[in-house]
Amino acid sequence: MTVRYWFAILFLLSACKKESTIKPEVKPLMEAVYASGFVVAEGEYQVFSQVEGSLVDKLVKDGEDVKQDQPLFIIEGDQQSSRNQLAKENYDMAAKNAGSDSPILRELSATVASAKTKMSFDSLNAARYSNLLKSNATSQVDFDRIKLTYENSKNDYVLQKSRYQKTKNQLYIELQNAKSQLQISTDERGRYTVRSEVNGKVFKTMKEKGELVRRSEALAVLGQDNTFYLQLSIDELDVHRIKKGQEVLVKIDAYPDHVFKASVAKVYSMVNAQQQSLRVDASFTEPLPGSFSGLAVEANIIIQQKQKALVIPKSILLEGDSVLIKTENGEKKIKVMLGIETLDEVEIVAGVDSDDRLIVKR
Repeated sequence: MTVRYWFAILFLLSACKKESTIKPEVKPLMEAVYASGFVVAEGEYQVFSQVEGSLVDKLVKDGEDVKQDQPLFIIEGDQQSSRNQLAKENYDMAAKNAGSDSPILRELSATVASAKTKMSFDSLNAARYSNLLKSNATSQVDFDRIKLTYENSKNDYVLQKSRYQKTKNQLYIELQNAKSQLQISTDERGRYTVRSEVNGKVFKTMKEKGELVRRSEALAVLGQDNTFYLQLSIDELDVHRIKKGQEVLVKIDAYPDHVFKASVAKVYSMVNAQQQSLRVDASFTEPLPGSFSGLAVEANIIIQQKQKALVIPKSILLEGDSVLIKTENGEKKIKVMLGIETLDEVEIVAGVDSDDRLIVKR
């Protein structure tokens, strides 16, 4: 190996060890936790079907304002319609049987009238034979026979009257039962009319008229259209740093030229094991310019910030929280105390000042 070659290697090694110096910079610095999520309407919920059937009518459109208890969808199921129809037919039959023009009661009433007529005839006949017996114009045997006939017809009349009243009462009870069953069936059918639970807006509908609907299938998304909040997700490593009331700076894709402000309103206790994240809700401290739910957002939850911090690049920080400074006598390693940290920068609380020249190895 020639001497020239060795000199070339030494030159390359010295070139790789170039160094320069920088001074700590005084500037604003903020430590924040990154979060992502969506804008959500207050009171937002999914409307689910409680039954299976066919969507026979869709009464609202996307973006339409609705009132509480307003009908949204009408679902018709074959089985329920059949049960309701059967209940109505039973009620109509019971009403006919228990009414003033009831064929059953007319027949029984005619039987009662016939029994009464026979009883009246036999009563007169028995009175006549009694007079004949007193004048010895008939025998005791004939009188007893006529009297027995009268007693039997009188008992039959009482029996027919009792049967009529009993049947009338039974038909009335059957009418009330049929009415109750029809009411129950009608109420159940009312479940097929899906109604709004809030005063707000229909943000999205998932079904169209004529489509089949399954039980517990989502039909629409509803919510209030004048109040929104943020549903954010943070990394589980940052959960211990988030507290209620912390300021949140928000960027919304739909409004790229504006930074919105919010405040942490709720920190949930359950970590999502699959996504290794935690849900955090934040309330806007300023109004949104539009009524749109589901907008994607990126946010910074502010942990701490200073308007005047002594800042250095994180890249020059050595192991053990120390830095190299350049002195008149050469390099000197100084231990520093750190403050606010970001991805690229770190605050120096103690150890060096703004006049020190920090060595940057390249």
